[in-house]
Amino acid sequence: MRRMPYMIETVDRPDSVDLRVATRADHLAYLTENADRLIMAGAKWSDDGTVPLGSVIVLDVDTREEAEAFAAGDPFAQAGLFGETRITNWRVAFLDRTNRL
Repeated sequence: MRRMPYMIETVDRPDSVDLRVATRADHLAYLTENADRLIMAGAKWSDDGTVPLGSVIVLDVDTREEAEAFAAGDPFAQAGLFGETRITNWRVAFLDRTNRL
């Protein structure tokens, strides 16, 4: 089976900034432990850059089930930070300003 990137997009629950701050170190450690599977990861922010809104992670795994397990294992998810999580098969078209098609 061919490895397939999955995008994990999350939306933080309203008024959850304190929870995000409290669990951020554990979340970053989790990402570091799994860096070999990460294509990219980062937080989404309000337009003025003051309020975190959620996260986007593109993960290189074999199956959707692996992506779901990764998302469930994230300390942010385990702490209840996210109001919504979407996992979507992701096809690379452009990456790092380069056409990958």
